[in-house]
Amino acid sequence: MALMNEPTAPYHSVQDALRVLETVSQHTTGVTEAELARQAGLGADRLTALLRMLRREGYVEQVTDGAYVTGAALSRLGSAQGREQALRDKLQQTIDRLRDSVGAAIYISRYIDGEVHVTQYAESPSTPAVNEWVDFRSSAHASAVGKSLLGQLDHNGRRDHLARHKMARLTSRTITSERLLLSRLDSQPATVPVLDLQEYAIGTVCAAVPITAGSSVGCLALSLPVEHAHRLRRAADTLNRGATPVLLSLTI
Repeated sequence: MALMNEPTAPYHSVQDALRVLETVSQHTTGVTEAELARQAGLGADRLTALLRMLRREGYVEQVTDGAYVTGAALSRLGSAQGREQALRDKLQQTIDRLRDSVGAAIYISRYIDGEVHVTQYAESPSTPAVNEWVDFRSSAHASAVGKSLLGQLDHNGRRDHLARHKMARLTSRTITSERLLLSRLDSQPATVPVLDLQEYAIGTVCAAVPITAGSSVGCLALSLPVEHAHRLRRAADTLNRGATPVLLSLTI
């Protein structure tokens, strides 16, 4: 269920957002929304939604006459000095906000040197993170995070990973057949969130969407207690829309 006032396809939205930022950057004294629409080639509704997101994330600011200029967050990420910490801080701010809007624990994960890594997460007392009872690196076959990351690898990459990590049965719902898992990964549409319905842990359901920037394979995920499973698909859709600012931060 997509909301009409927010961009829904993360990759498409990031390309449009980068075009808007590039146009704003070229006008040091500010640029109006009408001029932005003309130069970036975007419709008014789409531009308004993108500008709302860019303002919320601190990438653009509106000055007194209503024109747009680049924001402080863009300057910090654009600076070579301290960029890594600035990116980490920005991503944490974004996923903290996403945790509150989705009402679920949020995770950023990456596939680095052949292994699954949860690099950042946002939890709270009302949205606790999943208990890592089995190392996430050895349970990619069972988790939404792992399946999303494996799904972004080529066939040989997937087989290599599964050859190094035994597909243990973690719950009665865990897929332990390599053939079945590879078949599921092959048929998973890139635009549809990957779900984990108590495959990693009894009592927890999860969803993940890809956030691949360049050659870096990553995903954005959420977890909910099973009693909130009825919220999972709607939460996954919100997560998908929330992937745009995360992907944008990684791309800038």
